[in-house]
Amino acid sequence: MSMTIGEASHASGVSAKMIRYYEEIGLISPAGRTASNYRVYDVDSVNRLRFVRRSRNLGFSLEETERLLKLWDDKARASAEVKALALAHVEELETKIAEMQAMRDTLSHLAERCQGNDRPNCPILADLEGRPLRQKTTAKGEGGDCCGA
Repeated sequence: MSMTIGEASHASGVSAKMIRYYEEIGLISPAGRTASNYRVYDVDSVNRLRFVRRSRNLGFSLEETERLLKLWDDKARASAEVKALALAHVEELETKIAEMQAMRDTLSHLAERCQGNDRPNCPILADLEGRPLRQKTTAKGEGGDCCGA
């Protein structure tokens, strides 16, 4: 059964643009061509595209996805190598999660310190600028951080 790039895209969940890109970088083999030079895909190609889509959705890099495809193709491979790759990726994800939680905590803290009033100064912007928060004196002589807290 042959499919056009649009049909392969629909069947695999990978956009036609990404299919062409994956072919261009050698992640998947170039499609066959019709006499009128249209790309055609078979069931095996669509299965590979699904594999790539799922791998990418799980956060594997293109290089890791290529390695996984090679392992998938190698029927004599040990599953231990696949597991090691997956566990290494889990560690990377855990590091990214911790970094994102720290970012969330920092932004939450900064947002709590900002009054969100009509004053122009703000601890969020001060932090992004990299300057320390300072005590400011308002025109009325009131002290407080840069957002009036």
